[in-house]
Amino acid sequence: MEELTLIQKITAYAIPIIFAITVHEAAHGYAAKYFGDMTAHYLGRISLNPLKHIDPVGTIILPAVTIMLGGILFGWAKPVPVNFSNLRNPKKNMMWVALAGPFSNLLMAIFWTFVFARLQFFPENSIIFLSAMCLAGIQINLILMVLNLLPIPPLDGGRVAVSLLPYPWSSYVENLERYGLFIIIFLLFSGVLGSILFPLINISKSIIFTIFG
Repeated sequence: MEELTLIQKITAYAIPIIFAITVHEAAHGYAAKYFGDMTAHYLGRISLNPLKHIDPVGTIILPAVTIMLGGILFGWAKPVPVNFSNLRNPKKNMMWVALAGPFSNLLMAIFWTFVFARLQFFPENSIIFLSAMCLAGIQINLILMVLNLLPIPPLDGGRVAVSLLPYPWSSYVENLERYGLFIIIFLLFSGVLGSILFPLINISKSIIFTIFG
């Protein structure tokens, strides 16, 4: 069986990663605009142009290192700025703005699954490459979806927790944001993050494949 070249493998991963982070961030901006905050709109961040969302370290270097080390894909994009006080109902609308990103990753995972299940309709010489790209797209988007739903600020799940929890518990969670990145990195390198995420990712993958594959 023909194998992919290194460039083809890089491309097969790069395309889904770029789309995953770009659409995720743009979705936050669209949702914020819908609920009344125009900050991202005025700054030109509601865009499908990847260059507006790529962070050199978090989007390129760190994910490449974690993949090469055999760990879970980990990184970040430049977050779309949202002024929650501008939302029509800040505490309630915060949840929907936060959920817009992971929901966009769910939709993209479904899209890649749909394409993967129909590879027989594509030219034969493109099937190996497209297969690798679809599988990468499914995995990357499910990782981003599940990871971002963890109730740790500044992840989207942390925003959802702040939105749903009553005071003062919401304030306690919100105050964790300054330590959030350190908590996530600790969980990553201790192996705890993988043990939490991989079962949830596999369950999500099984459900999506059953319905759309």
